[in-house]
This record gives sequence, C-alpha cells and structure tokens, in this order.
Amino acid sequence: MIFKLRTYEPGDFEILYEIDQACYEPEIAYSRRELRQYMRFPGLECMVAEVEGKLVGFCLAASEDAQGYVITMDVLGEYRRHGIASALLEAVEQRLAARDVTEVWLETATDNDAAIAFWQRHGYRKQGVRKNYYPGKRDAFTMRKSIGGPP
Repeated sequence: MIFKLRTYEPGDFEILYEIDQACYEPEIAYSRRELRQYMRFPGLECMVAEVEGKLVGFCLAASEDAQGYVITMDVLGEYRRHGIASALLEAVEQRLAARDVTEVWLETATDNDAAIAFWQRHGYRKQGVRKNYYPGKRDAFTMRKSIGGPP
C-alpha cells in the first residue's frame, strides 16, 4: 500500500475527529472539544497519513522540555498492518528529537495485546500501571522510550 505522510493542517481537524471516533470505543474516543484542546498543546506534533488523497491515520504527540508524550495513534482498520502507524510514529519521534526531547511516554490499555506488542516493537517499555485510567475501570500501562541523544 502506498501512503504519504504530511504535517497536520487545521482543515484536517474534522476528518481526524472522525478517524478517532472510528478507532476507539465511544467512551474512550476524544470529543471534538478534547481533540481541539490537544491540538493547542505546547510542542504539538501531528503527522497525518494519506492513501490516494484520503486521510487514513494520524499520530498526535506533544512535548515539554526533554519529555514527549504520545497522545494518540489512530489508523483506520482497513489500513492497518501496512506500516502506516510505524511510519507515523517514526516521523513524530524524529520531530520530537529535533526539539531535544530525549524520552517519550504514553499509556496503552493493559488488555490491548496488539497495541502493547506494537509499542514494544518500537522500543517502548512498560514502566508501571495506571489503575482505572480508562472508563470502565480499565487499567493502562505507562510506557517509555529513550530517543535522540548521541548516535
């Protein structure tokens, strides 16, 4: 599958909102208000993926000082397993490293084996558990990866 990555543009917002709604259960997906708030975070990095001009996924991260945080990674179901999420993550991590970020954090549900495997393949390691992080008293692993630094 051929896809293209590019930087988020404000006109993409509604489509990104729709992608997030499609990727997550209603109680976990972000509201428009929440997603807009994230888009205003300091150190925001948002990369989108397109297939034949259609937005099919995005990765949203933010940074402050030397710490980065992956807010969400969303790829529509029919476009998964084609390297899109990996490419989005790599692009976002490169941008964070260019801002002198040296570590990136995220949370992922403890019962989402596919997501845990994805993050671990990309060098993220479990740092602990956040109890009741998600609605329905679902726990999340806090995961961390070192980036940047000397080659």
